Order: sequence, then structure tokens, then C-alpha cells
Amino acid sequence: MNYEIIVVGGGHAGCEAAYSCSKIGHNTLLITGNIKNIADMPCNPSIGGSAKGIVVREIDALGGVMGKVADRSQIQMKMLNSAKGPAVQALRAQADKITYPKEMLKELNSIDKLEIKEAMVKDLIVEDNKVKGVILEDESKIYAAAVILTTGTYLKADILVGDTRRREGPHGELPSNYLSDNLKKLGFKIIRLKTGTPQRIDKKTIDFSKTKIEKGSDEHYSFSFDINPTYDIEKQVPCHLVYTTPETHKIINENLNKSSMYGGLDDIKGVGPRYCPSIEDKIVRFKDKERHQLFLEPESLYYDDIYIQGFSTSMPYDVQEKMVHSLPGLENAKILKYAYAIEYDAIYPTQLKQNLETKIIENLFTAGQINGTSGYEEAACQGLMAGINACLKIENKEPFILKRNEAYIGVLIDDLVTKGVRDPYRLLTSRAEYRLLLRHDNADLRLREYGYKYGLIDEDRYQKLVEKKKIINDSINYLKETKITPKKEVLPYLEKLNTAALKDSITLYDFLKRPEITLEKLTPFHNLNLEPNIAKQIEIEIKYDGYIKKAMIEAEKLNNLEKKNIPNDIDYDKIKNLASEAKQKLKEVKPTTVAQAARISGVNPADISILMVYLKKEYAHESR
Repeated sequence: MNYEIIVVGGGHAGCEAAYSCSKIGHNTLLITGNIKNIADMPCNPSIGGSAKGIVVREIDALGGVMGKVADRSQIQMKMLNSAKGPAVQALRAQADKITYPKEMLKELNSIDKLEIKEAMVKDLIVEDNKVKGVILEDESKIYAAAVILTTGTYLKADILVGDTRRREGPHGELPSNYLSDNLKKLGFKIIRLKTGTPQRIDKKTIDFSKTKIEKGSDEHYSFSFDINPTYDIEKQVPCHLVYTTPETHKIINENLNKSSMYGGLDDIKGVGPRYCPSIEDKIVRFKDKERHQLFLEPESLYYDDIYIQGFSTSMPYDVQEKMVHSLPGLENAKILKYAYAIEYDAIYPTQLKQNLETKIIENLFTAGQINGTSGYEEAACQGLMAGINACLKIENKEPFILKRNEAYIGVLIDDLVTKGVRDPYRLLTSRAEYRLLLRHDNADLRLREYGYKYGLIDEDRYQKLVEKKKIINDSINYLKETKITPKKEVLPYLEKLNTAALKDSITLYDFLKRPEITLEKLTPFHNLNLEPNIAKQIEIEIKYDGYIKKAMIEAEKLNNLEKKNIPNDIDYDKIKNLASEAKQKLKEVKPTTVAQAARISGVNPADISILMVYLKKEYAHESR
């Protein structure tokens, strides 16, 4: 059997990779261990969150599918940090765990050039350091021009509870027992990581009167730029907030030696997620905290399981019972599914190029948790980028690489391939130095042209983008030209707005820079008729104009360094006065530009100066 592209793994990375490859027009095979688990959500029942929600918007802007599916399966929408600045606002949806996978499978089945096969891959077919296909566990071979590995947490996966270790994937599924060993034989550095999940509780056994209700936002929101949300705001399913108690902390401290990570097992090598730690980690690391917040989140409209967000653990079942019953409102709670930790293999991501192709095997791409990330959204965006780049590679075209000032996706991939990971990587707004440029509201303006260029955005959607850009530009120019004057009839209205009186005439553009002023409040002074989301976007552009311009100047400086290429044949050992650690890291990462070299941990500014002098001297004849 022959295909153009094979995608291994049907999780969130695999779905985006398979969708993009086939949508672009290449015959694609998606191989998954269990078709019923395609786009499964083994952990939290949500899509989006801080920074992650912006990534979902970026996926949609590029033509990916996660945003559309999340919109169609959401049971609650919430804009996080709505009281803060636009740079940190992000959308989070409670997704129905039954509906989401069904909607994703529907999307995949709608594409002619995509075939789905249920099987397990044990090895790769490699000739002259170039991948040629895959070998299944039944020894059958399938050939392709490119392969994308999106194996999630299934590589030699072990479920950890107390002092027990079971070779299983999530939900007790069969793990991939051979692939990571065979990758190691090919020369890949394999690392061991760990993550976990909390208990699921029977909703009927929770006393919600002892919890604080957390409702969705009272405005309509969507991840997709192509969906006009019409859901009933009042019928959104609420979450509930509770806190750990002194009794919870006492139970955990008294039983730490029974946790898999704190003495229950002595052969654990996996490193857990720093920014989404188990409840044991929180209690140990933050001893000064009297309590930790937990969210009771509904998993589906079709069953009554409640997910305790923030309470993942690898404690034995009997200890978990005591822990759960120590929480307010859960004194009589029935545990439907116990918490567990999962340990799995991943490849060290500095072995990847910025297009997510491996440096060791040509035409082999990897995406998702195999690259050391955590989270559905981080996985999905990598799958999309790997899919686009696999298509470009077999078409002999230049790779698609997003810069750090263009997208959170660019930040994520650059962090992975340049810095590597110590623990499962999670996107945070603090990781993006140009976060004011990478907002929730402008993802389509930043990225949709790329989606159109690479064949994932059709002409109709592209023309809507062109029209939106024109409306924004025309409106801003109009506001710059239209003035308010301090007439007698104007002053009382301004007083009602609780804004300072005018002494001289002022443009609406400059007047909008006042924090308390919005376009809606200025309706008597303009004839613009804008959609609410466009009006909001214009307000952000105007109010933060100075900060945005400053960020763009800084980004341009970075981009100038990105243009200073480092030749493939450079020998770092020949560069005198370069620090030993810098040489080692530069040889490991093999940065393609001076800017990327400057971001490598262990390479300091003095090393960069020495490198630039060397490049100027030895490669002056090359065009940069």
C-alpha cells in the first residue's frame, strides 16, 4: 500500500495533521490504535484557556479544525481575564466529551483524500536516512513519502497508582511498546515524561450548596472566525469552585510515601508538568498555602461524571477516597473513576528542525506530546504545522515557519526546538515577549493569509478577511479625520460619560484613547455601523497604539537577527573564545539564524558577539 503521507496517532495532533494534509490535496492515511478514541479527551474536558485559547484561534485562522469542533461541542464558553488587558484575554470552552470526538470524526470522514486505519505502528521503514513508510505490529508495511508521528502518551505508557505500575495507555488502552525503542536505535534521544488526571465523581452525590458557582460569560463567543455563535447564554452548564481543606492537606502529608511519585514506586524516571502539578506536588512545594482551588467541571450532557480540575494524583485508591471526601460538598461523593499518573516516552525536541521535521531522519515529522508538550491545544497546533510542512516537503517547497512575533504557535515551536524541555511544556502568556501583538481578537488578521496561501482557507473565507481588513482601515482613517468640538450641546453629554471636558477640538481617534470611552459611547459623533467584534478590535488598536508600535519596533529588531543565517557547514570548534557550553549547545541545536542561537539556554550575549564576528569574517562572501 502506498500513500503520500502517513499520520501515526489519532489524538489532537494527529487529527490536525491528517486534516491539513488531506485538505491540501495529498492522499493521507491516519493510523490509530482505536478509531473510537480519535480526538479523545482523556484528561480535562475543556478546550482553550490562558494562552491556549489564543492558539485555538490561530489554528482556526490557519484553516485547522479544532476551533470549529470546539464551538459545535461546547457546553460553556468563558472569556478569561476579561477585566485585564487584551494581551492576556483568552477563551476557554467546556467541551462535551461525547460530542467533541464525534464532530471531529465527522470532519475527518468528510475529506475524500483521507483514509483511517486501526492498527499499531511498531517501526519505521528508513533508507539512506530518509523515511519511506511504517511497519505495523503484524509486520505488514505501508509506504509513504512522509510520515508524521503524533503518538501522544502511548509510547511505552505506564499507568501509575500507589505502588502499582501497569503497561497501559489512557483508559486502559494498549500502549505502543516498540516504536520508541526503534526510534532510539535510529539515533533519537528518548526522554521519559509524566502527566496525570484526577478522579471523576458522580454528580448526584455532590452537595453543590457548599460550592461557588462559576458560570460562562454573558456574551457570545466562538473560537472559529467562521461561526456566528447563537447558543443560549442562559443554558450554559456551570462549573463550581471548591478549595482544599486542612484535612485534605493532612491526609496527603500523612500518605506521601504511598504516592507513586513520593515513595510508592522507586523506578520512576518521568518528569511531571511544572505548571499543572499533582495535588501532592502542590502541597509539598507550596507549604505556605493554606488551600488550593479546585474546579468541579461537567464532562458531558450525556452522563453525570464531574471532573475535579486541579486534583490529579497517583495516590492509592483508599487514600483517594479520603482525599475526595475531605473536600466541601464531596463528603459523600461517589468516585466513578480513580485518578492516576501516566509515564511515557518522548523524543528530546532539539532533534527537530523548526518545520518539525526531524534532523536525524528526512521526511519524518513529529507533533504533540511526543515532542515534550502537554495539552490538547499545544498538540493540535503542532499537528497542523507538521501537516502543512510535510506537504511542502514532498512538494519540494520552502518550509512554513512562524516567527515569535507572528503567533503563539511560533513561540511554542521555537521554544521546543531551541531550548528543549525538562518537563511537559505548557504555553503561558509570559512565554510570548510580543503578546500584545498576539491577541485573541486579531489571530485572523495575523494568520489567515497563510492559511489561504497553503490551501486550507477557501476563496470565500479569504475574501471575508480582505473585507474585514478594509473595514478596519477605513474606520480608523475615518476616526482620524472626524473631530469633536467643545460646543455647548456636546459638553453635557461628555459630563454624563464621566470624562474630562474638552477645551479644544479633538479627533475621535484621539478621544478614543481615553480609558472610559468606547465607540458605542461616541455614537452621536460618528456614523460607523460596525459588528461588535470589529468595533472592539478597532478600540484595542487605538487605545494600545503606542504599546503596539513599540512592540513592533522590538519585533523588527529580532527579525533583522533572524535574517542573519548560520551556514549548515559551520564548525563551532573552530571559533576561538567561544565558551565550551555554548559550543556544545550550538552543535546540539544547530540553529539556522543568529536570533535562534541567541535564544539557546547556555549561549550568552558574549558568545553571540563572537559568533557574529566569526560569521562576518569567514562567510562575508555569502548573502545573508
